[in-house]
Amino acid sequence: MRRYQDVAFRVACLITGDGDEAQDATQTGFIKAVQALGSFRDDAPFRPWLLRIVANEAKNRVRSRARRATGPLDERIVSLAPSPDELAERSEEQRELLAAVRRLSEQDQQIIAYRYFLELSETEMAELLECPRGTVKSRLSRATSRLRTELTTRSGAIDDV
Repeated sequence: MRRYQDVAFRVACLITGDGDEAQDATQTGFIKAVQALGSFRDDAPFRPWLLRIVANEAKNRVRSRARRATGPLDERIVSLAPSPDELAERSEEQRELLAAVRRLSEQDQQIIAYRYFLELSETEMAELLECPRGTVKSRLSRATSRLRTELTTRSGAIDDV
């Protein structure tokens, strides 16, 4: 499980928007995964199974925090954006891309983040999101199209998304 620690933390961080809470969700998710190893299907891929457990734990923490009157999930995801110093080091195109992603809906942000930032396969995304691979493909296509439109509208030009 050690080799999945970084990607599991990133998934939890995308969902919770808080590094400490993401760390807790990752740790609890790993504990739950170890406890559930007996129910793991041998023919199923391990990584998406583990990431789904971590993602569910992170979602539970977000729901719990929401009951305590915190901001919406999309604001927490946006808060994962790099600091101003980090942005200064990035190229103008990267800044425009990140800003465009922030303007997308929560669902679009999530699917774009899973595919392009976390580099999950469509199959892994389908397992994580608990939906058919075809649904992932269509959501990703629509999100990419909306991102392209957002970039073109704001900047007037786009190389490739």
